[in-house]
Amino acid sequence: MEWETADFYSVWMTFYGIPTVVALVMSNPLLEPWSGPHGGVPPFDRVKVEQFQPALEEGMTRYRQQVAAIVASKEAPTLENTVVALEDAGRAFTQVHEVYNAWSSVMNTPDFQAVEREMAPRLAAFWDEAPQNPVLFQRIQAVQASPEASKWTPEQRRLVWVTYQGFVRSGALLEEAGRKRLAETNQRLATLYTTFAQNVLADEARSVLLDCEADLGGLPESMRRALATEAASQGKQGRCAVANTRSAVADFLTYSDRRELREKVWRSYDSRGDHGDAHDNNRIITEILALRAEEARLLGYPTHAHRKLEPTMVKTPERAMRLMEQMWKPAVARVREEVAAMRKLARRAGQKEDIAPWDYRYYAEKVRKAKYDVDDSEVKPYMQLEKLREGMFWMAGELFGFDFLPAKDVPVYHPDVRVFEVKERASGRHVGYWYFDPYARPGKYNGGQTDPYRIQERFRGEVTALVTNNTPFVKPAPGVPALLGWRDAQTLFHEFGHALHVLGSNVAYPSLSGGRVVTDYAEFPSKLMEHWLGTPEVLGRFALHHQTGRPMPAALVAKLQRAATFNQGFYTVDFLTSALVEMKLHLEGDKPVDPDAFEREALQRLGAPEAVGLRFRMPHFGHVFASNAYSAGYYRYLWADMLAADAFEAFTEAGGPYDAKVAARLRANVFSVGNTVDPFEGYRAFRGRDAGLGALMRERGFPLGAAAVGAKSTPP
Repeated sequence: MEWETADFYSVWMTFYGIPTVVALVMSNPLLEPWSGPHGGVPPFDRVKVEQFQPALEEGMTRYRQQVAAIVASKEAPTLENTVVALEDAGRAFTQVHEVYNAWSSVMNTPDFQAVEREMAPRLAAFWDEAPQNPVLFQRIQAVQASPEASKWTPEQRRLVWVTYQGFVRSGALLEEAGRKRLAETNQRLATLYTTFAQNVLADEARSVLLDCEADLGGLPESMRRALATEAASQGKQGRCAVANTRSAVADFLTYSDRRELREKVWRSYDSRGDHGDAHDNNRIITEILALRAEEARLLGYPTHAHRKLEPTMVKTPERAMRLMEQMWKPAVARVREEVAAMRKLARRAGQKEDIAPWDYRYYAEKVRKAKYDVDDSEVKPYMQLEKLREGMFWMAGELFGFDFLPAKDVPVYHPDVRVFEVKERASGRHVGYWYFDPYARPGKYNGGQTDPYRIQERFRGEVTALVTNNTPFVKPAPGVPALLGWRDAQTLFHEFGHALHVLGSNVAYPSLSGGRVVTDYAEFPSKLMEHWLGTPEVLGRFALHHQTGRPMPAALVAKLQRAATFNQGFYTVDFLTSALVEMKLHLEGDKPVDPDAFEREALQRLGAPEAVGLRFRMPHFGHVFASNAYSAGYYRYLWADMLAADAFEAFTEAGGPYDAKVAARLRANVFSVGNTVDPFEGYRAFRGRDAGLGALMRERGFPLGAAAVGAKSTPP
């Protein structure tokens, strides 16, 4: 009998009384150096769920050893032996965690969920260790105050400042009791975030089954096939199923003639995390809010919102609220106009009931057809996913000089994933790899997402980026191209903008690289890239009919441009309701909150149009409650929209969206600099001034009130 190497080590280690976990570490592909050219790639094809825990533990151990060496140094603290040494530490852990994070987003199976529940509090405790190490912080303080600072490069000064500020915001200035309590609350929050996310995933597995003959009125043939394919994947041959995912639900609400089924599908999606069962998230939200409020008080902030927004561009929740309120009034006024037009069509069709959230998309398309002679059913046949992907690549070549080439022999975690090598056109230099995972499936995050598997850096040698774009599009039937609605196509370009931010980075230190910028600046590059979808160059070359192969007619492109401001009331209110409610929640401080009741009362106080609903209700608002990433921060998309609209006008003012000089400034001052410069300075270097709200108001067709005209992105 021949033994595998892993089996030999396991038996040998156990026989000699050494824990088996050590043997697992020795044979664990997650801990091996990544193989392949250009610094290697993750070994996705060899990863097993049971390997994550021992690999993470070993990565944490190695990092602790590296931090201990920094702390134990007898040398006086310097930039190199403290801040840069800390920047260089933890590479083994980071390598493992990037793959672990990928599994959490795209392969979140029940066995992986068990690992997540076990590791979430332990990882939270681990992340608190370095910032709460008083000796390490003393060394960083000494470097921050060093007389040698005048000799550092601007990027080195920025690195020291960012490192110091990060430690302070993580509790480094607290007394021992405060640090201990902060660590305890962070561990509890990590558990709650994991439970919240897993509850939403469980509810998203609840698709709505339909009869394939009687229930599909109004649906295009490509969608009927996709619904049948979805049902078959669940073992329900002969039926059709609307997956409880954003793209599938939006398509059904747009096309289905069956109002009672539209309501059923909408309610299934809208009630995720709010069924009063084992997967209900309301109590979890209440505890999360209480713990966040406690942490804010501990760190000297009046509320969690003040704590989160201090390091952002807007600086305060009051300023973020002002921005949203400036858009709220014109958006609600526009919604009233949109609903009035829909109501007329609904009455003619015999609908006695008023417009409800499950009617909005359906009648919006009919109004658009009547007003602009265009609707989604006319546009969608031209919106082939693969052709639009080619259009993105072409756009990246025109703006940034990048070429995307199919990569061979790069391991992937699922057959749907494809990988492309990115090269600089002028020099042929390897820039990185771009992974593309386009389709929804069980265990995958239900939204657009961009994650770097490796960030660009060059302070210890040239390291290129690996980045993935994940989207939740409906997978088509075999042999049929995936067709996207306009909003999904915008999501495609949006996520690609994040990827270009990672790939375009040209900095020394990984902490300052790519999209690791202040949170409300991070969405700016992605929001900006959405604008290129609607350019005649992209639509004329890559919006090809899936049956005839002919490009979208110029007349249809012109209609789309004339209809560009249509339904902007809905999209703005749809966003603002969620953003305003979650910000108001975090401004409540330590007051006990019933999320459902608070949500209802907040919408009433706002005078929110009932016909719109919320993009995200609190019980499934993963941006805010499945992690701390967007808490008190969903406003940032509107801030980014303001920057993006203003930035795109720089192109139109110069003569067109592909102006080479403006593109060069954009790459030099936004996409390549990461967090090495203050975002206000970077934007001014690109635009020549601060951004204003006027461009966004024009873009959405809203009247330019005095408040909007005066709004600026100037730092407070």
